[in-house]
Amino acid sequence: MIRFVKTAVVAVALLFVCMPATAVDLDAFVRTDAFHQIKISPTGEYLAATVPLEDRTVLVILQRSDHKPVGGANLGRNRHVAGFWWATDDRLVFSGSEKIGAHDAPRLTGDLYAVSADGKGAEILVGQSLQVKETGSNIKPRKMEHVAAFLVDPLLDNPREVLISVQKFTEDPFTTAERLDIYSGRRVRVALAPVPRGTFVADKAGQVRAVIGAGIDNVSKLYLRSGSGDEWKLLNDEATSQRIEFPLGFSDDGSKLFLQAEHPTGPDRIVSYDVATAERKTLLVDDVHDPEEIIYSIATHEPVGALYLDGKPRTEFFDAQSADARQYRGLEAAFPGESPIITSKTRDGRYTLVRVVSDRNPGDYFLFDTVKKDAARIISRREWLDPAAMAESRPITLASRDGLRLTGYVTLPPGSEGNALPMVVLPHGGPFGIHEEWQFHDGSQLLAAAGYAVLRINFRGSGNHGRAFEQAGAREWGGKMQDDLTDATRWAVQQGIADPARICIYGASYGGYAALMGAAKEPDLYRCAVGYIGVYDLPMMHARGDMQRRGSGETYLREWIGDPESLAAVSPSRLADRIKIPVFLAAGGEDERAPIEHSRLMERALKQAGVPVETLYYKSEGHGFYVQAHRREFYERLLAFLDRHIGEGRDVATAE
Repeated sequence: MIRFVKTAVVAVALLFVCMPATAVDLDAFVRTDAFHQIKISPTGEYLAATVPLEDRTVLVILQRSDHKPVGGANLGRNRHVAGFWWATDDRLVFSGSEKIGAHDAPRLTGDLYAVSADGKGAEILVGQSLQVKETGSNIKPRKMEHVAAFLVDPLLDNPREVLISVQKFTEDPFTTAERLDIYSGRRVRVALAPVPRGTFVADKAGQVRAVIGAGIDNVSKLYLRSGSGDEWKLLNDEATSQRIEFPLGFSDDGSKLFLQAEHPTGPDRIVSYDVATAERKTLLVDDVHDPEEIIYSIATHEPVGALYLDGKPRTEFFDAQSADARQYRGLEAAFPGESPIITSKTRDGRYTLVRVVSDRNPGDYFLFDTVKKDAARIISRREWLDPAAMAESRPITLASRDGLRLTGYVTLPPGSEGNALPMVVLPHGGPFGIHEEWQFHDGSQLLAAAGYAVLRINFRGSGNHGRAFEQAGAREWGGKMQDDLTDATRWAVQQGIADPARICIYGASYGGYAALMGAAKEPDLYRCAVGYIGVYDLPMMHARGDMQRRGSGETYLREWIGDPESLAAVSPSRLADRIKIPVFLAAGGEDERAPIEHSRLMERALKQAGVPVETLYYKSEGHGFYVQAHRREFYERLLAFLDRHIGEGRDVATAE
């Protein structure tokens, strides 16, 4: 049995004071997480964590013995430490990003940095970002290059070097794999990708053996070679096979390459490819869902299994009797009702860091001693939240009007029996490849705390359901993708969950589009609509926004969204006369993904059509509100808007 010893990190940067429970405690949801990632060093002497602050994310390094901060790195104002890796026992390599909004995916800058555990020797190794004193950074600058670099392998057996990929800023960049000295910054090329925008995979010996990439046609190609210096051979061409095969890693002896392979009619499979015989063998496949996360061996770091999100998470292994499988079964027994995942380990395998999450728990980290079988809690991502007081998210399954199997989640207010509730339909952003997950969801928890049921659905085009399901959403903006949301809403009414007279639809980014399109297409189904950082004029997407700056951006827009001349008919800004319900729009003036002109155009069209519309615009925000005060005002306005149209007069409280 695993025993538990509760501990607390004493570093001020990682702790927050618990907040009193209130009817709707906005501050509890607006406050920034205590940390993003934590990893243990190869010897177990240190813990490293990324800590978000008001205008940056910093790297903090602690002694494991007493959790005392000993070093770290700070990229400066408006810059963030994105990913980090222990390259040696006491030196880390990390990447930088720029993140404008809370709902943005971080924009990797392509810079790589290094710092020692004691905070000394913090410097940029390769990249194109300048560090200036005014930003408050502690990074020593070097001569900059107009390239983007990404870690391929930390090469833990090599005391000075890591393996990276380097890509120039050109229209069709052919990537190189290079060994990078983590002290001097010196680089040596070891491979050139035979395909643009290549992503490399190395074997245990550090030899670059596989690469996947795509040109401006957005067609994926996978290449393999026997060893360093050998000729690349084409292993998969999406144009011919009609599927993508993504390399996951090599077996310990290098004889097999593990692939996540798409299938024409079902979910992705994990396949082993024998390098000598070219034999493919299916190791894992689910009836409905793609692998959500690959599980790597504690001993060899080769792929050994996968986490599947089949409603609630479950793990499967190539060998159910392996040591890795047995360890996971022990952890799952120790954390019933939650999902534990091993995130890092010491070199000898004695200590592992385990992340534990659920629909009610934003995340706890435990240090697991594999010898003593002790699990000591290191920290919670949000110490001020009590998981027992949070709302449950129930997995659901239903059929669309054309018979397609749809999955999703219904989140109910704590203590509710789920009968005839006011409900908010919450379509996700993306939309393609993104999917709803069984995890702590801020929007759902906030709305549930205010007394609303929340419906999140994986409409066609979403990820986690195979290639065919995702491609079924192509060019279906305002069409079958929207119908799936409608069908799910009506299902919730039929099940008695939702009061048909009190339903609102609210979403961000693509979800904002779906909210306004739902209001136009189903004028009698919803009582209000909220669009946050949304796109509402689809022809405008071909002319404005950051998609055009991507090498394959125009190809993507035409193949997945549609030709400009056909999109006016499914643009909410052109359909405002069909909307009969109040609307709330929020947007940022620096949003490059969904420029604010979409919202302003939608606002003008609604006013011209006589539709009540409220707005909240911040000139300095991007694709999501980042400043805490701005997020708080948005949520205050959102809850007040919902309360007026479908709510029951709940209070919004401020914690002192």
